[in-house]
Amino acid sequence: MTDHNPGTLYVVATPIGNLEDLTSRAARVLGQVSRIAAEDTRHSARLLAHLGLNKPMLSLHEHNEARRVDTLDSYLAAGEDIALISDAGTPLISDPGFVLVRELRARNRHIVPIPGPCALITALSGAGLPTDRFVFGGFLPAKPGARRQALESWKTREETLVFYESPHRIVHTLEALQEQMAERDVVLARELTKTFETFLHGTPELLLAQLAEDPNQARGEFVVIVAGAPPVVQSERQDISADALLEALLAEGVGVKQGAAIAARMLGGRKQAWYARLQAIKGEH
Repeated sequence: MTDHNPGTLYVVATPIGNLEDLTSRAARVLGQVSRIAAEDTRHSARLLAHLGLNKPMLSLHEHNEARRVDTLDSYLAAGEDIALISDAGTPLISDPGFVLVRELRARNRHIVPIPGPCALITALSGAGLPTDRFVFGGFLPAKPGARRQALESWKTREETLVFYESPHRIVHTLEALQEQMAERDVVLARELTKTFETFLHGTPELLLAQLAEDPNQARGEFVVIVAGAPPVVQSERQDISADALLEALLAEGVGVKQGAAIAARMLGGRKQAWYARLQAIKGEH
């Protein structure tokens, strides 16, 4: 039997740049907890120094998170309150913490989120692209083939697309967008809440030109926001048959080869099969 209640894990959002964005509640919680689990203890020590705090810290990052669960759980069991913070913004959002929160939830530990700064939401609120529906993809894959594949899978989504990108890959990402979504509106949000906060807007081609003209614009961490795909206009005549479409194509003077490509794109299936079907319809007339 113990004479104390288990402690609480506070998931605390910290500034993404401007230290004034730390909420008074977050500052109070950081001052009250027994210890802090931080993505990088050296980085977080600067925030604590700014607050005039000196707390025991332990690192919690992607390489040791699973191993930290039992240690942190033992502190909670002993009645200690713990704050989880990342280098910037809200923990778990493209930052460590998911494994810890999932495992502690499974053990019925008390977990309290302390909301605050998040680069994703900050960028969306100032970008000028639709925010009613959006898809967040975190960081795109580093390898070119995987990056293209990821963008290809998002290409037809009608929601606004949002992802994070690093300065040394931003040009490659814009080149991939130019290849697959050349006409889309794109916003690059960089250095959010900092002195050189910038929102760049344009097509991928225009943005590549801006970065080439001013290499300073390629510095800092990026939030990349891409306008969603145009909505698919549904035909008022949903009952149109495949043969009716093929006959209409032939009547408009579309060649058999081109008609087969159009049919495959609109209706699915193999071009060779549609080619044969068009040839058959053409031979009947």
